Amino acid sequence: MRLTRWAMAVTIAALTATLVSTTRAEEPKKLKYPDTKKGEVVDDYHGTKVADPYRWLEDDVRKSKDVAAWVEAENKVTTAFLESIPEREAIKKRITDLWNYEKISAPSRHNGRYFFFKNNGLQNQNVLYVQDTLDGDAKMLMDPNTWTKDGTVALAGLEVSDDAKLIAYGTAEAGSDWNTWKVFDVAAGKTRDDELKWVKFSSASWTKDNAGFYYSRFPEPKSGAAFQDLNVDMKLYYHKLGTPQSEDKLIYERTDSPKWTIGGGVTEDGKFLIVSIGDGTTSNKVRVAYQDLTAPGSKVVELVDNHDNKFTFLGNDGGVFYFKTDYNAPKNQIIAIDTKNPDKKNWKTIIAEAKEVLDGVDLVGNRFICSYLKDAKTAVKVHEVDGKFVRDVELPGIGTAAGFNGKRDDKETFYTFSSFATPTSVYRYDPATGESKLIRQAQVKFDPAQYEVKQVFYASKDGTKVPMFIAHKKGLKLDGTNPTLLYGYGGFNISLTPGFSVSRLQWMEMGGVLAVANLRGGGEYGDEWHRAGTKLRKQNVFDDFIAAGEYLVKEKYTSPKKLAIQGGSNGGLLVGACLTQRPDLFGAALPAVGVMDMLRFQKFTAGRFWVDDYGSSDSSSEFNELYKFSPYHVLLKNGAKAYPPTMVTTADTDDRVVPGHSFKFAAALQANHTGPNPVLIRIETKAGHGAGKPTTKMIEEVADQWAFLVKTLDFKPEIGK
Repeated sequence: MRLTRWAMAVTIAALTATLVSTTRAEEPKKLKYPDTKKGEVVDDYHGTKVADPYRWLEDDVRKSKDVAAWVEAENKVTTAFLESIPEREAIKKRITDLWNYEKISAPSRHNGRYFFFKNNGLQNQNVLYVQDTLDGDAKMLMDPNTWTKDGTVALAGLEVSDDAKLIAYGTAEAGSDWNTWKVFDVAAGKTRDDELKWVKFSSASWTKDNAGFYYSRFPEPKSGAAFQDLNVDMKLYYHKLGTPQSEDKLIYERTDSPKWTIGGGVTEDGKFLIVSIGDGTTSNKVRVAYQDLTAPGSKVVELVDNHDNKFTFLGNDGGVFYFKTDYNAPKNQIIAIDTKNPDKKNWKTIIAEAKEVLDGVDLVGNRFICSYLKDAKTAVKVHEVDGKFVRDVELPGIGTAAGFNGKRDDKETFYTFSSFATPTSVYRYDPATGESKLIRQAQVKFDPAQYEVKQVFYASKDGTKVPMFIAHKKGLKLDGTNPTLLYGYGGFNISLTPGFSVSRLQWMEMGGVLAVANLRGGGEYGDEWHRAGTKLRKQNVFDDFIAAGEYLVKEKYTSPKKLAIQGGSNGGLLVGACLTQRPDLFGAALPAVGVMDMLRFQKFTAGRFWVDDYGSSDSSSEFNELYKFSPYHVLLKNGAKAYPPTMVTTADTDDRVVPGHSFKFAAALQANHTGPNPVLIRIETKAGHGAGKPTTKMIEEVADQWAFLVKTLDFKPEIGK
């Protein structure tokens, strides 16, 4: 069962609003930051000496007293600054009020029963329910809110057995990528004794007899190294219900390539195990193998020996396997591979590459439901299994449709639809007739008619046309005075599409403009668009983002003093690179959980997965490029310089982008920044990279971010009642 994610940040406000006035110091004084010691570490990269004075901040905060003391001291400075902002409490109260509405996911159908998630409004974690009919009574199955008092243990994966009697599920503690998998008995309403540890980046896949499931795991880390050491030697196992993990059967491993990732899934007919072998990057270039489960003792057979393309298994007709792939199709196509004649010359194109990017495919109701991206907006088409076009799916408007999950013989499927000013709604779709029926709609107290969304195209530094969404209240005056938040990502083939986010809409309610740029490095226009923002061409991404800011200023949406930039993870790198390259263009910066040390990222946890996008300092040519834009190193090379107000955010248990990145960047920024602009770091405790974060922590974080921008961009927000 795939988890349907819905927006968990704050909604647009009601129409009535009041102005909150503030008193500001005419001459802001420079903050007193903690004294951060410097080390003498110098590395030699291909003959270039590179200093790393804050290397000690890479140490695990749970193990190092010095790092823990530094974190405590930094948080004290940040907390004092934020608590001094008069508007903060009103912003937090308004966000809390807006957040408090019922959120329900699209259901997933298994053996005639419907499983879905619901949040009553302010629950820290979403609750799993089941019902026999769509309009029948719902029974609560699992409530993660009861697992801990602070809501920091979350569901991290879910797979329902074919008979809908059992659920394999993963739990994550404090936002960690490490998951512990267990088994829930639906009828008994309790968890069984099965427990699988050291699982990361893996789902579960049940066998047809529901006697067990396949999953992938890493070896147990050395004591105290779970949150920092590299993740290598991933292996695929079979777990038989009722047996200890030590007896799980090893199915597939690659001792010759320990950095490769391995995952496995059982076909719907239960006859084959499909094994996907990644090259160790998040670009998902794969090899494909399979095992015949109908023949006891059969070996895993290599099918696609290729690490230059992506292959996503969709379904099968006996020994004929269907894949979505970018092989000979940068914007993706659907092909069929006959396992009896697997040579590439025999591969058959079922649905050819289109002008738009084929973003997702589901085989439901014996038809391919294909989701395309048209200038970063969703368009959905239905095809027969032989590739014949059936119809377009009529969507409620311009936005993002997600879902369409199910099994091949299902007579129905479900999807969600949302946009910047459209709350998430759930639809039932009939693949045979093409009928969409609204079954659930979020009841959020705001009027979408008060807001407008447009898409513009602007020229980047090299002339490339880049799309950007701009959303704000109607009646906006283009006089260059509007506080504006520019958001971007630009990496790993990930596309930014219009979606409902209550935090962004709360920003617009306060009077802010929201801009979301679809930068190169993303997947909005296929593999070529993605590759244009990777490795030696990564600077294109930063140029695209800077050009977006220049466009907003030129068109008088805002001015540099009123323009803030925001991004997380790879987007945190984006913000860090752009604020160090063009500090004059921005009035504030919010880099979150960013990759800030581009010379050492590959040495920690999942960092090695990113080499395909970033390159590596192990290569002399790639080192030279990385050293040019690595935010941490640019600060050290620039020396004393004025930077915009900045609040770095990270978490102490982030084992995706280890917090040392943000720690070192913040320390270097504080040491080299001149002038009174505040440069802070907000370090969350018992939280990770973002997934599974409790509602209470999310509300606090958003309130702090908006309060920081209210203060540093110097505007009076409209805070609704």
